[in-house]
Amino acid sequence: MIQSHRPAHRSFRRALLPAMLAALVLGACARDEAPPPAATAAPAPANTADAGAIDPANWPETAWPLAEDPALEQKITELMATMTVEEKVGQIVQGDIADITPEDLRKYRLGSILAGGNSDPGGRYDAAPAEWLKLADAFWEASMDTSGGGKAIPVIFGIDAVHGQSNIVGATLFPHNIGLGATRNAELMREIGRVTAIETRTTGMEWAFAPTVAVPQDDRWGRTYEGYSESPDIVAAFAPAVVEGMQGKAGSPEFLNDHHVMVSVKHYLGDGGTTGGKDQGETAVIEAQLRDIHGAGYPPAIAAGAQAVMASFNSVHGQRMHGHKALLTDVLKDRMNFGGFVVGDWNGHGQLPGCTTTDCASTFNAGLDMAMAPDSWRGLYDSTVKHVQSGELPMARLDDAVRRILRVKFRMGLFDAPRPSERALGGKFELLGAPEHREVARRAVRESLVLLKNDGVLPLAPKQRVLVAGDGADDMGKQSGGWTLNWQGTGTKRADYPNADTIWDGIRTQVTAAGGTAQLAVDGAYGQKPDVAIVVFGEDPYAEFLGDLPNLLYKPGDDADLELVKRLRAEGIPVVSVFLSGRPLWVNREINASNAFVAAWLPGSEGAGVADVLLQGADGKPQHDFKGKLSFSWPRRGNQYVNNVGMEGYDPLFAFGHGLTYADDGNLAALPEDAGVSAEDGKDAGYFARGVPGPGLRLVVTGADGRGADVLHPRVATPDGTLTLAAVDYQTQEGARLLTWTGNATAELLSHSPTDLSRETNGDSLLLATLRIDALPASGDTVLYADCGAGCKAELPIGPWLATLPRGEWITAGVPLKCLTVAGLDATRVSTPFAIRAPAGLTLGLADIRIGTEATHRLDCKTQ
Repeated sequence: MIQSHRPAHRSFRRALLPAMLAALVLGACARDEAPPPAATAAPAPANTADAGAIDPANWPETAWPLAEDPALEQKITELMATMTVEEKVGQIVQGDIADITPEDLRKYRLGSILAGGNSDPGGRYDAAPAEWLKLADAFWEASMDTSGGGKAIPVIFGIDAVHGQSNIVGATLFPHNIGLGATRNAELMREIGRVTAIETRTTGMEWAFAPTVAVPQDDRWGRTYEGYSESPDIVAAFAPAVVEGMQGKAGSPEFLNDHHVMVSVKHYLGDGGTTGGKDQGETAVIEAQLRDIHGAGYPPAIAAGAQAVMASFNSVHGQRMHGHKALLTDVLKDRMNFGGFVVGDWNGHGQLPGCTTTDCASTFNAGLDMAMAPDSWRGLYDSTVKHVQSGELPMARLDDAVRRILRVKFRMGLFDAPRPSERALGGKFELLGAPEHREVARRAVRESLVLLKNDGVLPLAPKQRVLVAGDGADDMGKQSGGWTLNWQGTGTKRADYPNADTIWDGIRTQVTAAGGTAQLAVDGAYGQKPDVAIVVFGEDPYAEFLGDLPNLLYKPGDDADLELVKRLRAEGIPVVSVFLSGRPLWVNREINASNAFVAAWLPGSEGAGVADVLLQGADGKPQHDFKGKLSFSWPRRGNQYVNNVGMEGYDPLFAFGHGLTYADDGNLAALPEDAGVSAEDGKDAGYFARGVPGPGLRLVVTGADGRGADVLHPRVATPDGTLTLAAVDYQTQEGARLLTWTGNATAELLSHSPTDLSRETNGDSLLLATLRIDALPASGDTVLYADCGAGCKAELPIGPWLATLPRGEWITAGVPLKCLTVAGLDATRVSTPFAIRAPAGLTLGLADIRIGTEATHRLDCKTQ
């Protein structure tokens, strides 16, 4: 269990806490938003430069647990003496498996590769474990091949194993961190880290990009579920346990051996404190707050021997973390004595002023040791070599970065290790989802569940008629959330989880074994009236910025889950609601309508853990009591998103640490059903943004043979292969989609319900698209069209216009809506606002589609 942990300078923190927390609220409300009533704002610092000043002397001085090893240092010195500038630069660049091959590695000798959230062997999210291991072998062999004259320096393979080795079919999936925080059990975190390391090693990787030690302060943030808690104390207690679980205990024989992996503690620094909860945004907090809240997890992780720290995307007082020398070098390396290396995040260096993804000496000069350059590695390698040769990147800084990286590789014994498949755990795929591993995850599920209401209906006798309803009851993807088999956790199927139980599976097994009957009906329909209903519902999967919210309303404008619960109650059936979510949300109406309400977070592969707590045993007593306690405060209103324990005026619905047990009186008085915010507030009017359709829309691609496919994840093709879609970067990681036509095919954005655009048409608005034209058809025409129901369509041949636009660069192109109405569109009932039909040869990047008025390139209807 968590022990008392008090970060350095706690007395200073206590003295400044009211002002610090007020500053949080002020930052969250900087976009003309009214502060939540629970918060009190304070004046902003008069001097922005002073507000962002960093004094390393104010930060904790950490004891690095590994003594200097003269023999190891001598090995590094001797190796580096033989390395060329090109070989040294290779060590500080990391490429992604989707954009680098083993043959590339033989030539460029990069120090590391990674598999990003949507990067898989053969481009298939469901690639078999053996394919992953084969790929790991191929890259290792390339790095050790000296036939071309290169040095044999083993490559290190990193992957986002953030809730188990969650990229691999069959792996154990643990609850996401928000659920783990509710357990308050640091020793369980150590065990989860150990299991994750084992399952990661079976498929050939030595490096996990975990743990996340963010301390989310605004629950609108799309990465809230990656944080253990809003409390820095919980994060600080969990960080060293996870590090030691994954790496082994520093100084022990097991440290970094073949049963363990190295970690990246992330994201340094302040990712959980951005203004408005915007992913990759601005963190405008005072130094004490940055240190004591957002920095709380780093000193204990460093003291546990963490081998890598990952730089964050966010800015601190306008300075991007990938270029923040005061924090990367002066604080992290010098003051905290961090003895590992600093790795970047996905092309994060490209966001620095004066930098591009392929050219950025300043990130290394600031203290980054390895740049994550997934698709930009070749250009970054070439430019960095030139920067070293010119002196812009000093040789001393390059040598320091290379030494740090090589030191970790020597510590891990990689220079003496065989190929990944021949190591201790390589190829032991029976360890993926092994029963003993699943039991650890099942325990984590049991301990993470938080009971918010219980009028006496729980625990349930299993020997009765149990209806299980809701769209989350038998959906492993929804149950597991983002970062599951792919980046967003979408588009998977039940067969992708061979070693897993849905919540329905767990309930059915136990009810049936006890002599009861269990029925699954997502819509709640039944033949014989059940004795009780368990309704499982919640958020659909998301990751990173795609999960950012304007407020904490649950599915605004969509009351289907609420109506299901109400209908069952009206039919005289007691209802237990099991809520799946990556953050606390305003669900007062759903709680009121339920007899019992359980916050289950994102439990992962072991849905049976839910049944363990909800159902009685054979003796009529609870099998397991509720142990979970809120690690995030639960909102009283939909606009109470900055809602953290210790704040002045703190007034949540359920306080931090709340969680009922079976011994408690779980009855609740009716909760207020005024959310304090409209369902329309903050709605994004865009049709397509950052690579995904907007609310109420779906993207469908249809091939030449008339067969179509819904685009549910970034890599999709029509059944006949005439149109393929892949993720590309634009402004942020995978912020756009690249569509390539090899035959006559169509891409359409379809609306769930018709939209009235007559006002926008009358206002001379444009249908805008942020696009990039890479190639145009040699013959045939490209057509833009919009539909308005049966027999109602407007088509515009746009091939000649596209030919006038720049190639290979992102632009904003606009088509006047009036062009479409002249062509036959009824603007009062638009069902397909955007579609393109094209022949073979068109390659088009799309990042954003919306209605607006400003375009860099505008279609002249008269010329069409």
